[in-house]
Amino acid sequence: MSEAIAGPSTKPISALYCGVCTLPAEYCEFGPSFSKCKTWLEDKHPDEYARLWGEGTLTARMGTLSVEKQEKLEADAAKAERKAEKKAEAEAKKKEAAKITIKRAERTKRKHQTHILGLDLFGVDLKKAAKMMASKFATGASVSKTAAGEEEIVIQGDVGDEVVEMLRAQVKELKGAPADQVVRVDEKKKKAAEETA
Repeated sequence: MSEAIAGPSTKPISALYCGVCTLPAEYCEFGPSFSKCKTWLEDKHPDEYARLWGEGTLTARMGTLSVEKQEKLEADAAKAERKAEKKAEAEAKKKEAAKITIKRAERTKRKHQTHILGLDLFGVDLKKAAKMMASKFATGASVSKTAAGEEEIVIQGDVGDEVVEMLRAQVKELKGAPADQVVRVDEKKKKAAEETA
């Protein structure tokens, strides 16, 4: 008769995720907003806060650290938090200033292309959006690079108005791209006489 060997526990573990940084509460100190996370945890889950950051717990965890090292760690955490806040502010300002440019370009006398620039600044996957637009408009649509090196969606046909309507409706692939930040440009092809002159 062999005895049963005790293995790892099969009971499910439920983790508490932070409402600020979305990391498990034990890992908030490694996230970008540690002081906000601590305040949230103390307010919403005081027992868990006491377990992680209570007086005795901190003393036990930092018993081997000198006062200077402890102060340095706290200063580094505050510096990282300020840096993350500045980065978030800069990204928000960049998004506010960003524009979606819808340009209508003439290919021949009666044929046009629609170029859409700036969707990627709002987190839109250009390849998925181009595929969706090709299907919706039953025409060719692809992602290409401009002369400046930016990526744009090029759609065969004059569909600028329809694209704006899709942005207003927040169609699945275009979610997050604001319709109120659209700039329309109409580019006409130079006449042959002007090109040779």
